[in-house]
Amino acid sequence: MTDNQYMQMALHEARRAFDEGEVPVGAIVVCKDRVIARAHNLTETLNDVTAHAEMQAITAAANALGGKYLVDCTLYVTVEPCVMCAGAIAWAQVSRVVFGAADDKRGYRRYAPDALHPKTVVEHGVMADEAAALMKDFFKQRR
Repeated sequence: MTDNQYMQMALHEARRAFDEGEVPVGAIVVCKDRVIARAHNLTETLNDVTAHAEMQAITAAANALGGKYLVDCTLYVTVEPCVMCAGAIAWAQVSRVVFGAADDKRGYRRYAPDALHPKTVVEHGVMADEAAALMKDFFKQRR
């Protein structure tokens, strides 16, 4: 499958978050061409500021693999990870991160551009317009 196809899956998760009143961010983890985790933001549902889509996906992927390191895995996330999530991505040693829309206000590249593991490969802008539109629609509804 292609990055766009996997990002479609992450966008599906983001739409689930939207429907649940959560900030619409979705994530999936792929290991050796197999989806091993799917997640979306749960900060409102769990009343937990750390329940970001990436954090949920990393935990689920580690459980699926039976270990804490996600070497040989790709994390697809609809929006650029924040600094907290970038730290978790680094500690989990995720091999590759693919994200859609940039987050100029809270994204890791603004505050901690070197937060990821040095070997992590990053691709960005994959289906960025779709991810950004979902975020804009969500916040437009909220105001």
